[in-house]
Amino acid sequence: MLNNIFRVIGLLLILGAVALVAKKSFQSSGTTVQGVKKAPSNKKYVLALAVAGVACVLFSFSFTIIPTGYTGVRVTFGQVEEQTLNNGINFQIPFIQEIVLVNNKQQDIKFNENTISSETSERNTVNFQGITVTYQINPQKSAWIFANVTNYEAGLVNESLVASAIKTTSKTLSPNDCTNRSIIEPKAKDNIQKSLDEKYGPEVVYVNKVVINNATFDAEYDEKIAKKQQAQIDYETQQIENKKNIEKAEADATVTKTNAKAKADAKVIEAQAEADANKAISDSIDENVLRNKYYERWDGKLPTTIVGDDSLTSILISPDSSGEKKTPDTTPTPTPTPVPTQD
Repeated sequence: MLNNIFRVIGLLLILGAVALVAKKSFQSSGTTVQGVKKAPSNKKYVLALAVAGVACVLFSFSFTIIPTGYTGVRVTFGQVEEQTLNNGINFQIPFIQEIVLVNNKQQDIKFNENTISSETSERNTVNFQGITVTYQINPQKSAWIFANVTNYEAGLVNESLVASAIKTTSKTLSPNDCTNRSIIEPKAKDNIQKSLDEKYGPEVVYVNKVVINNATFDAEYDEKIAKKQQAQIDYETQQIENKKNIEKAEADATVTKTNAKAKADAKVIEAQAEADANKAISDSIDENVLRNKYYERWDGKLPTTIVGDDSLTSILISPDSSGEKKTPDTTPTPTPTPVPTQD
């Protein structure tokens, strides 16, 4: 921009000098009525304008402003200097030296027209389309690239190199991974970077990102994939159904176990209550109770035989009306009440 300003100023100065010369020539061709010529213009003034104009034009070719994101390469009579020029004003010898700008910003190169055909690790044919590679030139290597790479702006990252790297990548991946952009794109980026390093040397070109918009298989493989996916869906559905059945069976078993435990606990409680009742009855029986029970059942007949040493352990044996012996009665024999005698 600044170069153009100086060129415009220089051209205006030169045109001004030419205009003054033309005016002088026009005036010198005329005379006054008395035949006396007009005074000529100042030659020094015209010369100064011309010199200033030429100087401005020459100065506009003596420097180059390198903007941000670019570096400069100075070329002298076709010879490229190894030193890379940085941003700002850089001077050059007019018409002898030239400063060429090299773009060091991130650049995208797209391969949309051709399809890259490759294979997966399982020998399935896969086609890649819509590939974009984002790369960046190392500013310190700008002079080397300009001097050694023909048409570097279009051919630095070429399609054949990218295709080869993507084919290498796909052959190490399964069909599912080849269509998974989060897997194949980083691996393709690494392989492209490796190929560029082998071609130009390390740290010359940086690959920042690779985008693969589309990866497709042939119709036969797509049909196989569809069947496989359906089988996977059916399997997962059956697994869910089996899990539901297992959970239901476990729930039913838990209910049955709970009910059985409740019944067992009820029986234990019932048996304990009966035992407690029997114990209470047993604890309540003493000699007086037994004696009352005996009197309640005694028919008023005295036993004919008494076996035992005392009334509590005696066995009463008495014949029944039929003459047969009755089963020994273990009921304690009451002590007869003494009958008073008369003197």
